[in-house]
Amino acid sequence: MAIIVLIVLIVALGIVAACFHFMSGEEQPVVEARPAGCCGQHEVCEKESLLAAVSQDIEYYDDEELDRFRCRESDEYTDAEIDEFEEIFSTLRSEEVAGWVRSLQLRGINLPDALKDDVILVVGERRMQ
Repeated sequence: MAIIVLIVLIVALGIVAACFHFMSGEEQPVVEARPAGCCGQHEVCEKESLLAAVSQDIEYYDDEELDRFRCRESDEYTDAEIDEFEEIFSTLRSEEVAGWVRSLQLRGINLPDALKDDVILVVGERRMQ
């Protein structure tokens, strides 16, 4: 019997708290879910750019071997695998970096966390020019 009373009190308390919250008139911030395939690094991600809307064609940057990393989370790469990405990144001209990241995105390949700051720096400098 005591358990039933306790459950009823908890439910009632929840209802009172919800009513108080709605009566206070505070709006909760709307958190939008990331679009599917978005890397979360909007400085790098071209998903919302005009270029992204124009073409969905995948361009390879002599990096076909990276296709084996499809669907791998950005924090799951080993040091050797990160080195593979760094090697390709280091051979790109600054004007190719955004396109390379877009190519990875279209192919379902997440950029390793260890490279994101460097990529953002290069893309940011390029966009400032």
